Amino acid sequence: MNYSRLIIAGVTAVIFAVGCSKEQGRFKVNGKVTHADGQTLYFEELQVASTSTLDSVKLESDGEFKFTGNTGKPAFYLLKLTQNQLITLLIDSLEQVVVEADAADFHRNYKVEGSLGSAQVKILNDHWYKTRKKLDSLQSLMNMSAGNPEFVNGWSQMYDSVKQEQTEFSRKFVMENPFSMASVLAVYQKFDDSEYIIKDLHTLRVAASALNTVYPNSGHVKALYQNTIDLLKQEQNAKLRQIILEKGENSPEIVLPDPEGKEVALSSFRGKVVLLQFWSALDRNSRIQNEALAEAYRKYKNKGFEIYQVSVDDNRVEWVDAIDQDKLTWTNVGDMEGSNRALMLYNIQNIPYNYLLNDEGEIIAQNLTGPRLDRVLSELLN
Repeated sequence: MNYSRLIIAGVTAVIFAVGCSKEQGRFKVNGKVTHADGQTLYFEELQVASTSTLDSVKLESDGEFKFTGNTGKPAFYLLKLTQNQLITLLIDSLEQVVVEADAADFHRNYKVEGSLGSAQVKILNDHWYKTRKKLDSLQSLMNMSAGNPEFVNGWSQMYDSVKQEQTEFSRKFVMENPFSMASVLAVYQKFDDSEYIIKDLHTLRVAASALNTVYPNSGHVKALYQNTIDLLKQEQNAKLRQIILEKGENSPEIVLPDPEGKEVALSSFRGKVVLLQFWSALDRNSRIQNEALAEAYRKYKNKGFEIYQVSVDDNRVEWVDAIDQDKLTWTNVGDMEGSNRALMLYNIQNIPYNYLLNDEGEIIAQNLTGPRLDRVLSELLN
């Protein structure tokens, strides 16, 4: 399936449908809980890190209840009998939600109508309950077979297979419903306290990007979006740390055009000590640092030193003017679209920033400026 096409089409459809109607709308939740005479049913809003009780009712023999509320976007709510008996609802503005349940099996065997989001939440939770039941059974079998490695191995393979099936189910749900707030629940479901069901960043990025487009003011979406950004940074940092730990040629390749349009590869300077510098013509600190770089280049260029400077600009005229004004005679490259791939490869969070590569392409230092740069280059090249 072409997910980028799906996302574009979905954004268009959803924005057309809800983009102009973000005012608060009144919704209703009513229904019946059997075998709950005398118990209190609570109606709570599920926020990012807490819940708040909106209403409650003491159930009578008929078990009927009714709650109302206001929302301008899909939001998570709970029907709660006890701390462990919860029904999660995903309610949008103006919905008329009907819930039927039994107190004996309140959260696992209920019916919900009138709310697409709540129905999707039930699909996710029902599948997860079945998976957890299978996993618990297989874990018991492994425990009972502890003295028989062959049996344990067989049960273990089945255990992993069940987990994989659950992961694929959850991933498929997110990819097919990227604009549903139910996908927030999908990406936060866990096998246990330390293991999320969905672990791949591609799925997280799809959900975070799509939902942030449609519901940027939702607390749940804001949290998902920020968590995804943090995970991406961690992944990039981990990759960079791995690169630095590897021996030999460990700097990711960059191939970008110079001001004349000729593509220049970072790897073409193997055999020289190279300062990989990220900068912007519009950044004052970058321009100040250019003065120090010019001095270092004059001092060491004939001893095997080169500068490969990557521009993050998007205006070619300003970039070329800055090169001329600062009299930069080394290699300057940039795609005039922010050079985003190069920024991601080297986890650049701010500019100016640099990495120093030795003649074998190893990253040996980072963010060297002024006297520190001169001292390192002197040790390497004198």
